[in-house]
Amino acid sequence: MLIVATDKHFLDLVAGAAPNGFKMAPGGIESPEILQMLRELAASVSAHFAPAAWLIVEHNEVVGMCSVKAAPSADAAVDIGYGIAETRRGRGCAGRAVANVIAWARADTRINILTAETSIDNIPSQCVLKRNGFVHTGNRMDDEDGMLMCWHVYVG
Repeated sequence: MLIVATDKHFLDLVAGAAPNGFKMAPGGIESPEILQMLRELAASVSAHFAPAAWLIVEHNEVVGMCSVKAAPSADAAVDIGYGIAETRRGRGCAGRAVANVIAWARADTRINILTAETSIDNIPSQCVLKRNGFVHTGNRMDDEDGMLMCWHVYVG
């Protein structure tokens, strides 16, 4: 299940607390520094486009997050990113979350295309995208993350 992430949710997560009375996946979903960066990204995106981020919740437990990286581009493309707590990977959580984001995007007339990027070494994430209909469109080099695979799926 996806729940639109509010700033209060982010504040709770950065502090190591589970938002809205949910449980937290053992070990948390990400470091406080990354969660703070995602909080700032969501605030920036939500100034122009919402929703900007979602909690990924399964069995009343926060297991990850999904974010919109920027407001839609001129061609109505929205770039997404997602992450699952290390202790909850390999259980289908990411696949279900991405399927839910695709369903949301198909119902939103502002969006024609969803895009995503994966590390060339992140085979599980590549499989999540493929299973959800994303097509590999090429690669690009990122200064921080190295070689990335670029993906898209038409939703409009």
